[in-house]
Amino acid sequence: MPDLVLGPLLRHVDAVSATVWVETDAPCDVAVAGRVSPTFTVAGHHYALVVLDGLEPGSVTSYDVRLDGVTRWPREGADAPSVRTLGRQDELHLVFGSCRMPESRDPAESASWGTDALAAYAARLTGGGERPDLLVLLGDQVYADETSKATGEWIAARRDVSVPPGKEVAGYAEYARLYHESWATPAIRYLLSTVPTAMIFDDHDVRDDWNTSLAWREAIEATAWWAEREEAALVSYWVYQHLGNLSPAELAADDTVKAVMHAGRDGGDAHGVLREFARAAIREADGAKGTRWSYRRDLGRTRLIMTDTRSGRILREGRAMVGDGEFAWLEANAEGDVDHLLIGSSLPWLLPHVIDRVQAMNEAACRRPGWRGRFAERLRQAADLEHWAAFRASSERLARLIRGAAERGAATVSVLSGDVHHGYVAEAFFDRPVGARVFQLVCSPLHNRVPRWLRPFFRAGWWHPLAAALWRWRSSVRWRRLAGPYFGNMVATLRISGRRAEVTVELAGSGPVLRPLPAVSMSAPPPP
Repeated sequence: MPDLVLGPLLRHVDAVSATVWVETDAPCDVAVAGRVSPTFTVAGHHYALVVLDGLEPGSVTSYDVRLDGVTRWPREGADAPSVRTLGRQDELHLVFGSCRMPESRDPAESASWGTDALAAYAARLTGGGERPDLLVLLGDQVYADETSKATGEWIAARRDVSVPPGKEVAGYAEYARLYHESWATPAIRYLLSTVPTAMIFDDHDVRDDWNTSLAWREAIEATAWWAEREEAALVSYWVYQHLGNLSPAELAADDTVKAVMHAGRDGGDAHGVLREFARAAIREADGAKGTRWSYRRDLGRTRLIMTDTRSGRILREGRAMVGDGEFAWLEANAEGDVDHLLIGSSLPWLLPHVIDRVQAMNEAACRRPGWRGRFAERLRQAADLEHWAAFRASSERLARLIRGAAERGAATVSVLSGDVHHGYVAEAFFDRPVGARVFQLVCSPLHNRVPRWLRPFFRAGWWHPLAAALWRWRSSVRWRRLAGPYFGNMVATLRISGRRAEVTVELAGSGPVLRPLPAVSMSAPPPP
């Protein structure tokens, strides 16, 4: 009799519909709130995405999960999860963060990573805490290159780890193990079953420094194991993350979704379909990639545009964070009558000033011929100099996009980011006044660590005299830090009410309680 392996995950929710994702241990029919979908199979693993339609705006619908008619979730004695559709157009409660190692039973590993801020937030929710409208996970949901002790031992029991990639993830089954390890603990499972999620990947979902530069790509592609690894990463990302990012209308129109479901109806395995899809997504031709992972969600008077800053990079024909076609898509979707525009980017657009200018300087140095360029490239890879600032033309184009949105009537435009293992709030200013306030909001990590010796360097990155010495590499945008830098595991909350907004960062301590830091108003007049 079939049973749940993972889930349920509540994914896309709007005013009248929702999607619920599950993984099962056998093919079956999956029923959620009276709607039924058959499973599809990928590499011997079984999944379903159930679309709940015809819901009422602002309603709450409790649900269970039944496999071939037998209730498998919630477990006995547990509360049933529920779907809360969007109601008011001008209110939004959004939680975000990035970079999350799994919870570990190994004492040394657990002590090294500290308290899991997302698990602490989930525990508060299970205890009756206020439920957000959306959880935005901004990359590094799993660490394929830095596996936990338990996963490393599991991999070692399956294959020879004395040959590359060692205890790093090699194929699809090992990726499935990572997602189970990250999402199957009770508190996280409850959180994901009752709070909608929007996700995007970053480098560790595939490998550290993924697509840093053409030199990095050429070196990694020369290995015997990389092609299978990257392909498995994108196939698993499509199944575990991207599929749930899509709205019901997008699901119905998506050719890959249709091909996967068709394979399932015929009793086949869709792994081959998704492998071909992944190969096309990886391929760069004519300054474009074979797919667009970026997507948009409208949340009443707020719009969220989630931006792929990893797979979409153009490296062989020029250098850009995303190709011209995808950037045109971003620009088109930034238009419209909204009060708040949110741009989800795993990588910060605005870094500490010194770090920003060093990255721009390094990008220029990498183009130099001879040993100087080679040295700059080694430095780029060693120091992770591959954020928006290291794609300066793309960064300036994003600045123009944001300035345009700020001039069209929005109250705020904010870039939500993670990756850099510290948190801060910065406000941007342009060469002319704009109607909206513009922010960079950074929250990272949810559950990881940053060596203490690095913290002074992050603080020094905001030191204006040092930044002034690098004035030649300045951006066209000015910005000032309003809060932070914060260190430690953290989760951030963005609250929107009408045309007002505020952001609060909460830090995890030694126990499961989160400590809120002072909220930063995003609506008051800017500081002088």
